[in-house]
Amino acid sequence: MELNLKRPLAFFDLETTGLNIAHDRIVEIAILKIEASGKSENYHALLNPEIPISAESASVHGYTNEMVADKPTFKEKAKEIADFIGNADLAGYNILKFDLPLLMEEFLRVDCDFSLEGRDFIDVMNIFMKMEPRTLKGAYRFFCHAELEGAHGAFADTEATYEVLKAMLDRYDGVPYEDAKGNKTQGPVNDVPELAQFSSHHRNADLCGQIIYDDQGKEVFQFGKHKGKRVEDVFRSIDRNYYDWMMNSDFPLYTKKLITKIKLEMGGKKTQI
Repeated sequence: MELNLKRPLAFFDLETTGLNIAHDRIVEIAILKIEASGKSENYHALLNPEIPISAESASVHGYTNEMVADKPTFKEKAKEIADFIGNADLAGYNILKFDLPLLMEEFLRVDCDFSLEGRDFIDVMNIFMKMEPRTLKGAYRFFCHAELEGAHGAFADTEATYEVLKAMLDRYDGVPYEDAKGNKTQGPVNDVPELAQFSSHHRNADLCGQIIYDDQGKEVFQFGKHKGKRVEDVFRSIDRNYYDWMMNSDFPLYTKKLITKIKLEMGGKKTQI
């Protein structure tokens, strides 16, 4: 089943120096952008991460420090990447927990103007885990009836993710599904906003899920001693030093930008991320 697109949808995949969103960097990025017309175009770049690639990561994606030493940095490619994505919605495999937060850290680190406002995000892994809990390689075998060659290469993974999502839409069209609250509905439908909603676990306020939205659309801590409490309430009266502690701690830049936005709006200043 082909996707019902109102605007471009960009599938992307990253290979990185490690798994720490706040510190690790991108080594390889591949983007497959599907236009509303169905036309597709690719973007690919190998990057010098400017920090060492961990042995664990090198063993997965195969890139060594020597192989990328002469490649451009993310800063040199940031605007090109942002321009290629344009106004597209974003999709990928496990992007909500890792690829998307890390990509935004890179944009923020080099002060590149790239906003997530108004975009939908489809995490194909979350759709798959809800319907058929397996890995991308297993998903490709299950839905596409073939073996995934070149797994953990960015190009192979983006192409496979796109093919798996289309096959999912065929398989789960009209299939009943019971969500975590016991509400009966149907599987994912051929519409980007609904796929984005279906593929998310929470309505994340930041990108790592450390702050989520409650039923009233207010930001709530999802970690630590104030878990379950509204950010605004904590900053205003419960623990007034918590904002300063977070800003001086090892949180991702996007999370810090979000809590700064909340803090400013508490004082009557309207802003956006």
